[in-house]
Amino acid sequence: MARQLNKLSANEVKNAKGSGKIRKLADGGGLTLVIKGESKYWWLRYRFAGNEKTLSLGGYPQVSLADARKARDEAKGLLKDNIDPSAHRKQESTQRVSDGENTFRTLCEDWYQQKHSAEVTESHAVRNWRRLEIYTFPQLARRPIRSLQPADILQVLDKIVKKGNVETAHRVKTLISLVFRYAVATSRVDSDVTRDLTGYLPKTQVKHQHALVRPDEVSRLLKDIQAYQGHFATSAALRISPLVFTRPGDTRQMLWEQIDFDKALWELPTTKNGAPLIVPLSQQAISILKEVEPVTKHRSPYVFPNARDAKRPMSNVAIKAALDRMGYGGKMTAHGFRAMARTLLQEELKYPVHLIEMQLAHRVADMHGRAYNRTEFLEDRREMMQAWADYLQSLES
Repeated sequence: MARQLNKLSANEVKNAKGSGKIRKLADGGGLTLVIKGESKYWWLRYRFAGNEKTLSLGGYPQVSLADARKARDEAKGLLKDNIDPSAHRKQESTQRVSDGENTFRTLCEDWYQQKHSAEVTESHAVRNWRRLEIYTFPQLARRPIRSLQPADILQVLDKIVKKGNVETAHRVKTLISLVFRYAVATSRVDSDVTRDLTGYLPKTQVKHQHALVRPDEVSRLLKDIQAYQGHFATSAALRISPLVFTRPGDTRQMLWEQIDFDKALWELPTTKNGAPLIVPLSQQAISILKEVEPVTKHRSPYVFPNARDAKRPMSNVAIKAALDRMGYGGKMTAHGFRAMARTLLQEELKYPVHLIEMQLAHRVADMHGRAYNRTEFLEDRREMMQAWADYLQSLES
């Protein structure tokens, strides 16, 4: 015969008085009201793995009779699944502490400091952190990262898309994915929830950077660059840009400590894709750097310092602004030197694509799918860069 449950009434519990000894009132199913003096609290007695155990359910009246019965029934449900209610409570308590420490913002900060800021350029890292601050923190910052589901991420992305910023939505989704993958690697979550959102966002329209790629157009541009009368650092950066065809951010943040004049190399510890890059410097590039050295090296760590503050690199719009003033607005951008080099090196100078792509700091794999490292084909690239500089010089003259 089953033991009677719910023996007590709410009034009995309320009016029960203590005495000099501990008094116990059983409600059934192991639930007991323990009265000691003026205090009342709930116990649950149960057996697990052959041992009798006691679980405290809290004090009365903070925990009512109905609440205590609910807790008893939940514990019984755990026992049916062969789970010890006491161990389950400890695990939940530990998880709550863990969730409080591992909020989305906390993981973003860890990822940024431990990984992202070390893998990309400073300006790129700062720009990405700002995106997280603007678009994700208002809704997600205080949420335990383990609690976030695809629907939570969708709400963030939908807001961005509704404002017409589809490309930004894609960038933010990528950042959230990077944070989750870092959390997986550090055992804070089990999976990247953004994987279930693949294909959800509208496709972005590819924006092609303006670039001049015909020899006659490039010839005119190079003549105009040589004739440009602007700020010294801007003019020098403008002249070296077609010779090295690195990303504009890398060019303007070139450091003197990265230049090896003896080996004629510029060594970048990291680029946009996180990989380092070696740029062989042609005789023409070395000539420009030696022209700049006595003017900027003694006052700035940057080869092309900011006009107002030598401790900072040149403005990220300086080269584009110079091109615009020269009449190339809508025709050529600072990034366009990369497209120019890629096109003419292949079509006019007949260099193999993999060498050009490696020098552009794009990820290139060999026939076995392995990524080339930064020193691969260095001498071949050195020869290519000198031939490129000689070709540009011939176009200019």
